[in-house]
Amino acid sequence: MKLITTKQTLQAIVLGILAGMRTSAAPVAVTHILSRKKSRHISNSPLNFMQSPTLATVLKITAVSELVVDKLPSTPNRIEPAGVAGRGLSGALAGAAIFKAAGGNVWQGAFAGGITAVASTYASYWLRKNFVKSSGIADPVIGGIEDVITIGAGIALCNNA
Repeated sequence: MKLITTKQTLQAIVLGILAGMRTSAAPVAVTHILSRKKSRHISNSPLNFMQSPTLATVLKITAVSELVVDKLPSTPNRIEPAGVAGRGLSGALAGAAIFKAAGGNVWQGAFAGGITAVASTYASYWLRKNFVKSSGIADPVIGGIEDVITIGAGIALCNNA
């Protein structure tokens, strides 16, 4: 059996990784891409709102607040059930939209983005906590590094879409 990967599959996986690291990162990237490169495949679907320039701007603003809130000591761990669910849904929405925009199957995109987001949630949590413990560097500093990685990956995805 030969594994066939499409550009949309790779994009959905990257979006899922981003969603696992920062909940808003995947929808921000997708709305940025789709608000600039509109797709006829998504135009008459329930996911058409993902092409809105207004939504893209609003999500970018809310993403900045997520970067700040993440560093607060009162913020719950991302692996709490609500955090995992939110990140999974974020990845699923982003994956579904990117697949639909390319004329692909919405459910395949949702699955690829969602399952990757859940896996990335646990992986990024484990990496961050263990790096803080082994390095002695304060958690907010490591969180800032994670932000830079997430933003950089999101920009790279947007530039290669």
